[in-house]
Order: sequence, then structure tokens, then C-alpha cells
Amino acid sequence: MWREQLGWTALRILLPWLLGAAVIALYFDRAGIGALPAIGAVLTLLGLTAAVVLIANRWLPSAAREATAGLGPNRAANDPPHRLSPTARALWPAVLRLDREWREHAGRTELQLAAAEAAIAAVPDPVILIDRNRRIVRANAAWAEFIGSVSEPRDLASALRNPGVLAAADAVLAGADVRTVEFSVSAPVARLLEARLARIDGPSLDGAAAIITLHDITALKRADEMRADFVANAGHELKTPLSTLLGFIETLRGPARDDAAARERFLGIMHEQAGRMARLVDDLLSLSRIELNEHIAPTARIAIEPVIENVAAALELRAAERGMRIDLNLPDDLPEVQGDHDELAQVFQNLLDNAVKYARRDSTVTVTVGTGNGLAGAMLWVAVADHGDGIPSEHLTRLTERFYRVDNARSRELGGTGLGLAIVKHVLNRHRGRLDIASTLGKGSTFTVWLRAAD
Repeated sequence: MWREQLGWTALRILLPWLLGAAVIALYFDRAGIGALPAIGAVLTLLGLTAAVVLIANRWLPSAAREATAGLGPNRAANDPPHRLSPTARALWPAVLRLDREWREHAGRTELQLAAAEAAIAAVPDPVILIDRNRRIVRANAAWAEFIGSVSEPRDLASALRNPGVLAAADAVLAGADVRTVEFSVSAPVARLLEARLARIDGPSLDGAAAIITLHDITALKRADEMRADFVANAGHELKTPLSTLLGFIETLRGPARDDAAARERFLGIMHEQAGRMARLVDDLLSLSRIELNEHIAPTARIAIEPVIENVAAALELRAAERGMRIDLNLPDDLPEVQGDHDELAQVFQNLLDNAVKYARRDSTVTVTVGTGNGLAGAMLWVAVADHGDGIPSEHLTRLTERFYRVDNARSRELGGTGLGLAIVKHVLNRHRGRLDIASTLGKGSTFTVWLRAAD
């Protein structure tokens, strides 16, 4: 564009000379002057023209620099500065037009760049751009929250160490079509992600050659798994009470049709088995809800003292029936925790309910609360200790599995579903906490819940 504008300016300067040469040639031709004088005059004029061109070629660059020096963001008018030389003043309109076109082009480019950056920032899923060397050159806020900020270009392998994702990135950069890869991460909580990689053709931000978007498909996969688990587990656990109900119904419709005493006894057993099925279904639905949102940490601030006090008050009557007492040791200056009120209430309900059911009669269940430090910072712990028979050490690591029971017969007799501690584990996973279990045979067990203190 510079050459085009300066070429027109040079033509404006040389045009009078060329016209003069043509007029002189025409004059000599009309006047009948000989060919040699006419040719000599034209050659002389052309020599002068060549001299002017040579001089212009030497002056034009310096004149162009002189003219462009008058440009800038603070230029107030289109009039050239008074100090310009005649040649620079002649170049001024072309330079001014060129400056205006470049400003318009730069403005459009800035708008396009801002729009592209705003679009990337607005995407709720993590998005990154990588260059031809597989280095991360741009990332949105969702990505920074997921994997960390990108202060300078770095290799994709430093952020995502999954071989499948890296191989897909190499393939896309080499010219392959869009690639999709599913992979899992374990920290800070187990999640299943889908990475979509696509090549960028043409100009892009910071020389990006490909774009990678991450989609959290944990909820979708878990929903599919939970549907299958629900059918399998529910079918297994409901089989016994259903068989019992069917057996008693057949008996009542047959041999015990007119036996009032047997009917009353059978109806009591049937009511107990129906209640067991109702509790089982409630626990399965509760566990499914918790697992569905396990990858999303709660953000509410919860005071733990009233939660524990309300749960203990609700279980006092059942404890009293067995001659037991629930002793609460709650300091006054406990910090709030980050969590969900109803889910935390369910955690302590399950732990205290187990303690009341499995501890010895006429004993005390002790609830102690304190603070400590963990890998995630300040923590609050709640210990529920009972005086029971204790749990053999080989069972401790499996207590939070679904439907795992140390004593199946006793658990069913006491109305347990085998899901209480599984619910506790998944609630604490969602709260980014943990459950510690310690037990001594003949003395009792202690279940300690660790929760993150609110900032």
C-alpha cells in the first residue's frame, strides 16, 4: 500500500515534465523543424526528467519519513505541519489517507480480537488454545479454575498428562480431523471428562493452531451407572422381604385363613418387612441423589453445633429405650463449615443411629467436636464414639461399601439397610472431607468426620 500511494505521488510530480516533453515534440513537428533538433530537445527534456526522478528517488524516502513523523494519536487536524518540506508536503495527502486506512484496519482488528476473547471467556466449559508446538497459548477462566492459570506458553503435557489426549492433540496438529477423547481425573475429586480437539485454519489468537474444550460428563455417566446399580442392588436386597411377604400372603389366603392369632402375628411380620423395603428404597434414592452431585462441592456456610444437637435430640428417645445416653462435647468457638445442611444432618443421623443400635445397653455414646489442620487447610472434626463389641480390623476398610455388613443377620434384625455408611462416605466426598474409623474389639468404635472449615 505504501508503494502504491508513493507511486501516485511520484506520478503527480513527474506528470508536468512528461506533458512538457509531449508539447515540445508536437511544437517541433508543427513548426517544421528538422528531426535532429526535435530529437535533441526531447532527449534533453527526458534527461532532465531522469534527473528529477533520480533526485525524487533520493528525496522521497526522507520526505516520506518527514511526513509520517507528523502523524500520531495526538494529531488534531488533517492540515500538514508548517515545517514540512515541499516534497513532504506533496506526500502528505497520501500519507494521511494511508494513516486513516491503517487506523480503521487496526480498529476492526481490535474489535475482532476483543470479540474472540470475550467469546472464549464466556464459555462455561474449560477452553484452551495450543500452537503448532503443542504449547498452551490461551486459556479461559474455567480452564484456570480447573487446571491452573497459564502465565506463559507451556506444553500441554504439563497440564493434562493423559496419553490419549496428548496423542489426539498431536494428530490434530498433524492435520487430522476433529478428535474426541474420554478420560478421568482423580483430584480433587474423581471426574470423567470429554476432550474435543479441533484444528484452527487461518489467522488466530497468539498463533493458535488448535482448540481444546473439556466437558464434564461425570453426571451423565454416573446416571447410567446408578440406573444399573439401582436395579441390581434393589433386586438383591428386596428379594428377601418380598419373598417373606409373598409367603405370608399365601399362608393367610390358605391354611391360616380363619386363624385370627396367626393372622395377627403374620401381619406384624409383614409390616416389619414392608418397613424394611421402604427404608431400603429411601436409602437407595438418597444415595443416588448424593452420587449424582458428588463432583459439585457445596458452598453454603453451616454452623455444625445446631445440626448435631438436633440429630441427638431426635435419637434421645430411642437411646433411652436401651438405657443409653448421648453425651455432647461441643466447644463454644467452633468455626462454620462449608457444606449442605441436610446432607450433614444425614451423616450424623446415620452415625449416631448406628451407635445407638450396635453399642451395649446402658452405655454412653459420646460426640466430641474439635478443630485441626489438613491438606486443604483448616478442618473441623466430629468424633462419634460408642461402647460396643468393636469391629474386626479386616472389616474396617470395607464398611463404606454398599450393602456390606459385618453381621448380616444382626443388621437386618436391627433394621439396617447396609447403605448408611455408604451414604456417609459419598456425602463427605462431595464436601471434600473424609471419614476415619477406629475400633477395638471388646471396647467399641470411633467414627471421625473431617470437614473443611469455611473461609
